[in-house]
Amino acid sequence: QVQLVESGGGLVQAGGSLRLSCKVSKNKFPITTMGWYRQAPGKQRELVATVTKNGPTNLANSVKERFTISRDYAVDTVYLQMNSLKPEDTAVYYCKAIMWTGTEYWGQGTQVTVSS
Repeated sequence: QVQLVESGGGLVQAGGSLRLSCKVSKNKFPITTMGWYRQAPGKQRELVATVTKNGPTNLANSVKERFTISRDYAVDTVYLQMNSLKPEDTAVYYCKAIMWTGTEYWGQGTQVTVSS
């Protein structure tokens, strides 16, 4: 069974930085797209950033100037560098991987809390 393990969440003051990591293991097929989504209390899950193999990255407008997504293809890991964090970035952040078969997998989520 494909596993996605996230790490790097935590508590940070506004203006601070965090780096999230998500490693995919036990996948039998190549991964096409990896990305990060977040869900704040009482809100729907929303896209934060995605990166497609040999393709462009995509970032939500709300984070475009502050977050960076990158991917290490050698170890099937995706990163989210989050700078200038704001209280409204507080959410559970989820990693998603899409295989070339179209199957999607999600991580368990990591909490990011930004204090004002």
